[in-house]
Amino acid sequence: MQKVGLYALVGIMAFALIFALLPTPGLDASQSGARLSGVQLRLYPSGDANATWSFRAADVRNDPLNGLTTLTGITEGQRLLKEQVQGRFTGREILDATLATQELTIDAQDTMTTRQARITLVQQCADIDLKGTEQTPVKIEQGQGFSAPSARISSPNTNGRIGKLKMTFGFVIEDSDPANSKYTAELDATETCRDGKRVPLT
Repeated sequence: MQKVGLYALVGIMAFALIFALLPTPGLDASQSGARLSGVQLRLYPSGDANATWSFRAADVRNDPLNGLTTLTGITEGQRLLKEQVQGRFTGREILDATLATQELTIDAQDTMTTRQARITLVQQCADIDLKGTEQTPVKIEQGQGFSAPSARISSPNTNGRIGKLKMTFGFVIEDSDPANSKYTAELDATETCRDGKRVPLT
């Protein structure tokens, strides 16, 4: 029930979803949860008040007993930020990052996990391919950033492979495993990032 309040599920009447999530005595998690198909949803994380996540998903399953929501068949994964001009919010949202993955699990703290994903940081034109395992998945933590056992980065000024990556949404590497990393920072880059697109330096 706590998780329901975080989503706006387009095209589905709110009372129907709430009714579906009410626990029924004697039912296990697979019976007491809700399962929805072909939905668009938005996540408003309490730990990152200025951000909103938006997804389309072919299938959404909610397990209220374990506090987990699982999305499969995901398209149009986006992280949006409230736009500020001169310190004031404009009421508009700007695209900060995109997320491409086949399956995503969201827990009660809004932490998202998956086995494999690509995050694109729009303002840096940086593509980060993240790979995890069942024991150590790719993890996206609200208000902090993301981590993975291994990652490949491609951007106008940084390219390579990084082990045990921990990175902020601002493209700052907070931790890594140097023994399993090989990447370069291009001092003489031939491209730059402009309006979310790579363009040649002139």
